[in-house]
Amino acid sequence: MLVTFKSKAAAEVTMYEEHAKRILDLLHKDPKQGVITAAETDHAVKVLESEIVESKAHIASEAVQRDVVAHHNENGDDNEHEGPQPVSFSSRAYPLLEMLRAAREKKADILWGVLP
Repeated sequence: MLVTFKSKAAAEVTMYEEHAKRILDLLHKDPKQGVITAAETDHAVKVLESEIVESKAHIASEAVQRDVVAHHNENGDDNEHEGPQPVSFSSRAYPLLEMLRAAREKKADILWGVLP
């Protein structure tokens, strides 16, 4: 499922629900639908920036390692495919962080819901 974030302050941001859920859990928001009010944007920016810094400080998690092993054998052979390049939390969160910053500046809300 997809989650689309909308705000009068920025273009829509769409991401997979599983990735949006991690961000929204940090903000104590329901991933199915909700709002980050203009008054909450400053706090949301700070929380997300803090989590990005924290995530960059840690090496790849066991889940990422399991995923790499699932797609490659123990010798690292990948049958001439490109090597795995996991997408970092900061890369996934950046578009929403930019929307939050724009919403904070323009004093706008951010709304979302899950697309069918």
